[in-house]
Amino acid sequence: MNAGFWTALEGAAQPINVFAIGEESLNASNGSLTAAGALAKLAALDSAELAKSCPNAIELLSMVAAAIASQKADAPTQLFRLGNLNDLERKLIADVLGEGEVAGGVALPDGSLMQIRESVLAGIWRVRLETDANHEYLEVGTIPEIVKRAAADLTAADFEIGQAPEGAMNVLPVLAELRERALAWRPGVRSQIINFTLLPMSPVDMSFLQETIGNGPIQLVSRGYGTCRVLSTGIRNVWSVQFFNAMDAIILDTLEVGGVPSVAVAADEDFEDSAERLQEIIEAYFK
Repeated sequence: MNAGFWTALEGAAQPINVFAIGEESLNASNGSLTAAGALAKLAALDSAELAKSCPNAIELLSMVAAAIASQKADAPTQLFRLGNLNDLERKLIADVLGEGEVAGGVALPDGSLMQIRESVLAGIWRVRLETDANHEYLEVGTIPEIVKRAAADLTAADFEIGQAPEGAMNVLPVLAELRERALAWRPGVRSQIINFTLLPMSPVDMSFLQETIGNGPIQLVSRGYGTCRVLSTGIRNVWSVQFFNAMDAIILDTLEVGGVPSVAVAADEDFEDSAERLQEIIEAYFK
């Protein structure tokens, strides 16, 4: 099997590390709180005391429940600041929302990092600035807006194809196809995939491909159905999407031309399910 597109060859640039927990293994447990764990913690607390001690948090959860009930995949995201919550209320929000399947970050031009994590309720995200815990908010939508903005604003619209190095096999036609597709893609058009698992590419090909299109500012990991790593490249609308087995070996290695890959985003049915579940939590534990 070919080396993965983002399995760096000697001297190649590695993508940024966006996970505060480290990346010892893409499949390693990160101690995240599941939906069952969140409800178990809530069940052990006194609801009357919670309502008295955390009124702002409970009001916020009610607003988020209403927001996600009306959210649509093609609609703008909705933001809810956490700045008016005290430490206890922030902890309550964290316990209710838990940590879901998708996490990652966006590297900003000033060198700072925006961390994002989906909650156990798909379509509800926690977003924070790594260097400032007070800069934190909840966002309801398919994917936080910072991801879409970075994908559009912090990548190049086009790239030049240089002379292939000695030993190259198929990289030039791949780059030509990639360039044509990336320039032609528009929102609403179905994403197109180049599958390196099936395409014969030498290490020289992969190295030249990597050098030509470069690294982007976004790194996401989804653990929904196995482990999937989604990385933006330096070219607008071009993403590296890799699936791994339990041994962290790549089993599907692709470049995807389109919007944020579907493996990392929430859909309309997710909003409906999350709205119902969040409302049930509010009714059961805070009313």
